[in-house]
Amino acid sequence: MSIARTPYTELPGALVDELTHAGLDSEDVYRMVVRAFDEDLPDGGSDVTSNAMPPMGSGVGDIAAREAGIVAGLGVAELVFVYAMGSDVEVTHRVPDGSRVSPGDVAMRVAGPVTDLLTAERTALNFASHLSGIATETDRWVAALAGTRARVLDTRKTLPTYRSLQKYAVRCGGGVNHRFSLSDRALVKDNHVVAAGGALRAYERVREANPGLRVEVEVTDLDQLRELLGAGCTEILLDNMDTATMAEAVRLVERTGAVGRVTLEASGGLTLDRALEVAQTGVDFISVGGLTHSVTALDLGLDMR
Repeated sequence: MSIARTPYTELPGALVDELTHAGLDSEDVYRMVVRAFDEDLPDGGSDVTSNAMPPMGSGVGDIAAREAGIVAGLGVAELVFVYAMGSDVEVTHRVPDGSRVSPGDVAMRVAGPVTDLLTAERTALNFASHLSGIATETDRWVAALAGTRARVLDTRKTLPTYRSLQKYAVRCGGGVNHRFSLSDRALVKDNHVVAAGGALRAYERVREANPGLRVEVEVTDLDQLRELLGAGCTEILLDNMDTATMAEAVRLVERTGAVGRVTLEASGGLTLDRALEVAQTGVDFISVGGLTHSVTALDLGLDMR
């Protein structure tokens, strides 16, 4: 028995619409699922273990939480099952992405041929567990910043080809997306500053080359901040500053009358233990590469019934 490998054009319209509404490119997600199955079933191969079992007919499987967290990627998991089984699969229950789950909670219930459910199980869980881990970690940061104006941002420190999904999971956890690519906005970092001969010079060169584009500049001290504020820069990243220096940076913006016009982003080596302390300085954003580059998957499992 081999999986159906449902063509993109035969996916349920409601599922495609849901992924699109979530800000995802459904065709891109479909291609990711295809690649995932190609890893498990190369050259049109089959699941030799599941196919060796006695005929098992149809069954029902529950994707259940083994630990508390925020789920994300369940729509992608459904696409996995649809790709594997086509019209033979039925999703009878699925909580919305962004839902909070406790150990034992059923996040999704699928019915279909047992052999195919077993073949698709790990691929579906890989997507959902990883994305739920990102959403859960983001939620921890959101909780840590409660009562302040600071919002948690992701970064471009994402797994190659997984950026759209990982940034979607950040949104499910209550976070905010930073830039998606090197072309949708400019971020002048330390090496750009070195290459240009100074933060202000780097900022001016980027502005000249890209009129109208949003430009954020990374600074490491208050002198650079003063210089950029004087040049009209409105998005500034405070890199690896201690708390006292960040608080002074906020006061400097206030003294220049730029509150509401200039946004400050804290970044570099930040931890949950320090999150509230940093947020209370008055910065607008805290960016955390660890939301995506080193997150622990949320433990989800498929339980056959």
